[in-house]
Amino acid sequence: MYWQDALRLTGSALLSRPLRSLLTLLGVAIGIAAVALLTAIGEGLRDYVQDNFAQFGTRNVSVRPGLTQTAGLGGLLGSVRPLSIADADALRRLPHVEAVVPIIQGHGDVQYGRLDRRIGILGSGHQMAQAWRFRLALGEFLPEPRDGRSPPYVVLGHTLREELFGAANPLGQMVRVGGMRFRVIGVMEEKGRLLGFDIDDIAYIPVDWAENLFNRSGLAKINVVFNGGTTALALSEQIRRLLIERHGDEDFSLTTQDDMLRSLDRILAILSLAIGALGGISLLVGAVGILTIMTTTVGERAAEIGLLRAIGATPRQVLGLFLGEALLLSVLGGVLGLLLMALLLVVLHLLLPGLPLALQPLFLLLALLLAALIGVFAGIAPARRAARLQPVEALRCE
Repeated sequence: MYWQDALRLTGSALLSRPLRSLLTLLGVAIGIAAVALLTAIGEGLRDYVQDNFAQFGTRNVSVRPGLTQTAGLGGLLGSVRPLSIADADALRRLPHVEAVVPIIQGHGDVQYGRLDRRIGILGSGHQMAQAWRFRLALGEFLPEPRDGRSPPYVVLGHTLREELFGAANPLGQMVRVGGMRFRVIGVMEEKGRLLGFDIDDIAYIPVDWAENLFNRSGLAKINVVFNGGTTALALSEQIRRLLIERHGDEDFSLTTQDDMLRSLDRILAILSLAIGALGGISLLVGAVGILTIMTTTVGERAAEIGLLRAIGATPRQVLGLFLGEALLLSVLGGVLGLLLMALLLVVLHLLLPGLPLALQPLFLLLALLLAALIGVFAGIAPARRAARLQPVEALRCE
């Protein structure tokens, strides 16, 4: 038997019952589309978050007050010494440190004339723009404190400037932030949304003024940026020794950017596993569908199998015919699934243009390979049954 004849026989068998073949294809197509689509969304989310982290640089260590692990009543009742601006100044003197950014966050009203907006307020140090790679559209960023006290200056985000001043130049104007008067010294370039937050609608004030504004006794965190002369692990150890010396105990937590990315990867891996399990259920349904249809087909075509054997077809050739039919069903289902995924991607892009998606050609090839494997595993049992039929017994089924 020539391979062209085998392919023609396989194709005619599928086309003879188009509705049944289409329903079988859909079982595989839905599973492949679900796995491929959700994988594209997962990879897109990973790339999106990594790109957002990269905007802040790749060499960062964050210090937060309090240990991440506590045990017993001692952890519940024990007091934690807050991080202070003096701690940030001490960290700035460590070798290989390029910038230190003390941070206090909150919300409050910003007023200019009769205009009033409730926005996010970020108290930070004078090195924040340098450390986080933020650029200014007008003016300059917060200056270094003089005589231990920062001047009452504020830097406006792009959206905040437009809402309060429109096209007018805001530099030198007085605004009220949380009831305190500040002079506008700069305006940030438009940055957009970052990890779901609109960082253009923020007012940046000196961190010591933010302590008074929010009645805080310490910092929310300290961000340390270092150069290539050291590693995150080595710098973390230096920070740990310095703060233990200052506090008398390890009452703080250190997190490197690598730690955050690893945590993100773990979360996305669990999410991908759950998504894969859901897609796997659809694929399992498709495999059961192929197994059922092929088993039924063997019974319906017993006389055809007997005729093929009577004119000289070997059991291996019969096995190949039915296995090829199952394989063709699953591969066509995989192709239909990828087309369905492309349609869903277009719909998602129209409905949710901001949703990050990342299509990987390798994943598409693996999806087709997975579909082929499903066809082989689901079709091997019916194909072996067909190959074992005796010609005389099969012809009696006519």
